[in-house]
Amino acid sequence: MAKSDPQDESSARTISFIVPAYNEETELPGTLESIHSAAVGLGCDYEIVLVNDGSTDATPGIGENFGARVISINCRQIAASRNAGARAATGDIFVFIDADTRITSGHVSGVIGALDSGYVGGGSRLRVDDEIPYWGRILFGAFTTVYFSLQLGAGAFLFTTRATFFAIGGFDETYFAGEEVLFTFALKKLGRFKILSEPAITSGRKLRLYSGRKILQHGFALLCGGRRAVMSRHKLTMWYGGERERRPD
Repeated sequence: MAKSDPQDESSARTISFIVPAYNEETELPGTLESIHSAAVGLGCDYEIVLVNDGSTDATPGIGENFGARVISINCRQIAASRNAGARAATGDIFVFIDADTRITSGHVSGVIGALDSGYVGGGSRLRVDDEIPYWGRILFGAFTTVYFSLQLGAGAFLFTTRATFFAIGGFDETYFAGEEVLFTFALKKLGRFKILSEPAITSGRKLRLYSGRKILQHGFALLCGGRRAVMSRHKLTMWYGGERERRPD
């Protein structure tokens, strides 16, 4: 779990965009550019905290070039990466964005509006980028329809206030996957949870890198394995294997 809040007071209305990343040199520039554009478009005070978790590529340098504050750890765990970013952040609103996800000013205004309306936190719907196989569109559509109908937050885009984040203890580092669901449950114990209607654009690379059969087999194995299956990286190669696409020059 996250450590206690290292800073009792923070700059009011400053948004901290926390981006965990491992070998994301291909997707990261688009993500950081979208964050800058979204925040500047609304004229809000913000910072970007890039958590470089053991990358061996140009990820940290890209973060610096885009004006992000780069925090380096070596955990290879998404929950630990987000928690490290939160501890380093200075804003009073935390927005967690995956390094392969793009947002707009509509998402930022949606975050502010939801928190001002009394929601304790939330997320957004998702849409994949580029072309994906036909079976992938069906699978992704079916999964997201069920997932978001349950009002669950997806790890690609989550938000809450600084105070609420530390009140619930951050992300549970016992888990290497599914931590966003536990994070959602923890927030819901404190109040209302908002799913923004505008989808964030996230990479569909897993639907291009892996066959439908492999994805279904992987999902079935996790379901059969229960909680133990997501408490280590052993059965989570689809998340932690490090396979990446290369965009043509």
